[in-house]
Amino acid sequence: MEILTYNAISFLFLYFFISVLCQNGSDISPISSPSPFGVSTQRLIFKDRRLAVVYPIIQAFKATITEDPLNRTGNWVGGDICNYTGFYCDNPPDNLSAIALAGIDFNGFFLGAPTLEGFIDKLPDLAIFHANSNKFAGSVPDVSQLKYFYELDLSNNVFAGTFPMTVIGVKDLSFLDIRFNLFSGSVPPEIFNQALEVLFINNNDFTAKLPENFGSTPVRYLTLANNKLTGSIPRSIGNLNMTLIEVLLLNNKLTGCLPYEVGFLKELKLFDVEDNLLTGPLPCSLSCLDKIELLNLANNLFYWEVPEELCALVNLENLTLSGNYFTKVGPVCRKLIKNGVLDMRQNCVPDLPHQRSLLECTEFYLKYIRFCPYPETYKIIPCKDDYHHHWEGSKAKTKKAPVTYKTLSRHKF
Repeated sequence: MEILTYNAISFLFLYFFISVLCQNGSDISPISSPSPFGVSTQRLIFKDRRLAVVYPIIQAFKATITEDPLNRTGNWVGGDICNYTGFYCDNPPDNLSAIALAGIDFNGFFLGAPTLEGFIDKLPDLAIFHANSNKFAGSVPDVSQLKYFYELDLSNNVFAGTFPMTVIGVKDLSFLDIRFNLFSGSVPPEIFNQALEVLFINNNDFTAKLPENFGSTPVRYLTLANNKLTGSIPRSIGNLNMTLIEVLLLNNKLTGCLPYEVGFLKELKLFDVEDNLLTGPLPCSLSCLDKIELLNLANNLFYWEVPEELCALVNLENLTLSGNYFTKVGPVCRKLIKNGVLDMRQNCVPDLPHQRSLLECTEFYLKYIRFCPYPETYKIIPCKDDYHHHWEGSKAKTKKAPVTYKTLSRHKF
């Protein structure tokens, strides 16, 4: 079915494209559009020949749509493509006097179609495609030949199979959102070589380990939550020290210790690894996270004491350490507990309420404690030489709501 649909779209594109090439070169183009399948013809006026070229592609895609409960395609008729619902025109960089189809936003349209191949990959001036909350399926189109393309949102659809390798090598791709689909298998190392600013792949069925080049992309917002990722957090995460603002790794199967290099992330505001199998003492390098506001390490296997330097971070609004095996908190941390900033429930601190039983804590320390590699790094505070600047430069600023937590909802955020 997908092959037939794709061939039909390709045929229609060729049919109409030949018709367009036979016209004169004026900007306002009256195009005679003899429709196939015996449908009556009509004379269409386009604002630019670039729009005349994409008209048959759009109409061919429209013919493949199986569901349109909100009648969003109802006005996809005639030559005024820039006023079709969900379609946006602009002046292309190679000709600022021209008018081209630059963006498509189908967010929340609830359209159904067996494939997007032969549609978005055939729109030569397309830069942005957003399609959250639809029922698109099939393979992810190869948009690598679209010279202006930089944003792809296919979240909350029914795409399946392995990670869509067709997005690898899209030169200017900076935004990739494929969350809430049915993708599975490993996350390819190549995606972390892309110059992405936003990568949302949460709520799929990805497995295997995070690749060692995890920190090679200049990503600012990263969400890998609610998958089945395994292995440790690569030390290369420290390479994101100039860019990473928010990262969600919660509800996976990550193991090992928090790498010392997490403390290098000086732009980091949100770090959430709740519900994994991470262990070890907390590295004191976490106290270098000047801008951190939300730090969630709950429901893991962390142990020993909570660093006082961590609790002293001035921008910290929520520090969640519940469901671990910590045994000691100092006076600075106790102040955060009193103020409702630090959650220490279900740990092993003898004089705090709502702790694990003595038997459970003893069993963990006798049977399940695991020591970390590079133990000499866990007491190092890399920003210590700049201590006074570190604290003086951390004055509270206007807070913004986290971006990445909104990705844990299916719909547009």
